[in-house]
Amino acid sequence: MKNAPNQNSNEGAADTANSTIMGRFIGTDNPRLLRAIHALMTRPTMREEIDRIAGASNGPDVIAHLRVLGLTLPCDRLSILDRDGKISRPGIYSLTDFDRIKLNVWLNRQEA
Repeated sequence: MKNAPNQNSNEGAADTANSTIMGRFIGTDNPRLLRAIHALMTRPTMREEIDRIAGASNGPDVIAHLRVLGLTLPCDRLSILDRDGKISRPGIYSLTDFDRIKLNVWLNRQEA
């Protein structure tokens, strides 16, 4: 095996987490992702709304792509009663303060 990575090391995960939190958003020209970004810049957005706004049937995949590009996008879980009276735990995505900074830096670069 050529230079197999150390499977017991958490260093890579820590580096990825730090670059996501403190790194930059590398940007996108994908219309689905841009629609999701626009919605998230306006307000926290439910998973179902991301589906509709982005024009995708898999909102979590849209969010995953944005995370790979450098955003944190935490998902808070709500507790609500569904129409059958059962507890449901839908997710609502939002931008962190660092996410907003990253997006504003990226947007300013686009305008220059």
